Amino acid sequence: MLTSLLLIDIASTFGVPVGVMGQINTPFYVVAVIFALFMGVLSVRFRHKSLLMAGLLSVTISASGCFFASNFNLMLTTYALSGVGTAMVTPMAITLIGEHLPLEKRTSAIGWIVASGALSYVIGAPVIGFIAELGGWRLVLLGFALPASLTGLLLAFIGLPRTSHRHEPAISKRAYLGSFTEVLSNSSATACLMGNTLRSIAFMVILLYGISFFREQFAVSTGFASLVMLGAAASYTLGSLVCGRFANRVGRKPATVSTSFMGGLLAIAFAYLPNLWLSLALNFLAAWFFGMGASAANSLTLEQVPKFRGTMMSLTSAAQSLGSALGATLGGSLLVLYNYRIMGSALGALGIVAAIVFYFLSVDPTRP
Repeated sequence: MLTSLLLIDIASTFGVPVGVMGQINTPFYVVAVIFALFMGVLSVRFRHKSLLMAGLLSVTISASGCFFASNFNLMLTTYALSGVGTAMVTPMAITLIGEHLPLEKRTSAIGWIVASGALSYVIGAPVIGFIAELGGWRLVLLGFALPASLTGLLLAFIGLPRTSHRHEPAISKRAYLGSFTEVLSNSSATACLMGNTLRSIAFMVILLYGISFFREQFAVSTGFASLVMLGAAASYTLGSLVCGRFANRVGRKPATVSTSFMGGLLAIAFAYLPNLWLSLALNFLAAWFFGMGASAANSLTLEQVPKFRGTMMSLTSAAQSLGSALGATLGGSLLVLYNYRIMGSALGALGIVAAIVFYFLSVDPTRP
């Protein structure tokens, strides 16, 4: 939320262009990709609840470091630490769903996990906008990000089951490598990883650069921009929540294909409309389909290799982080060289390519 809503303000603090400041997400996602690969091993060795809590702790430490960052390089370094949390929290949460819930309830439960991230925007966007107007982006870290992450850590400790999968402290190196081999030798699982990477690239149009587009192209205020973020987050939340019923009716794969296609198409379209309200409508609709796509794609991916769900979802986290890093880098570069329309067209087109990959190369193991 901080780098989306207040990207312009952070860039001004450190004296760099918005396109350059947008690259703060690149080391963040690089760290997330690298650590997600380690998670493929750690998820076999350690309890999933413990790994999830360690991820939440890393986010807390990162927020503290960003608050004290005195220059651009320190901001990049401390912000990147939260990439460790990205690599741990979501894949472990989804893995726990696979362990504790029956098949017919998993897509809806994943929808709630996906929605929880968007709901943080619904709650956080107006709060962040208000706090930022009082004391700037650093006060947001102290007054909102730190308390929120600490609360999440406490709730995970209290509310999650004490035990999950049977961890193996003396497991061999061959078994570790076997979990990777099992996933990467499965052509459908590999297709899901590729599709998730492409889908994440396309989503950066909405997630990272969408708010800056409205602030620069239509000269909206920070307060109005926070409402835009609120609307997009609400759309994403509702999309992710309704996806469970939709996926159960049409199937995980058709749901993933259709929503990935529509998300990519609308990510291209919204920047071409000269009218603020029409552009906002398409932006919110794109967020809706990206929310549905996140739930559907994660649900489809979770079922690919049931024996090694932790490894599968950790590699999925790596794929999604890689896609987000590529989207941030490519989007920022195109924004510096060209404009929002070119950037949106290039990244959104990859969402359509993701739909093609899911359609032709993936299968749903739960369906005949």
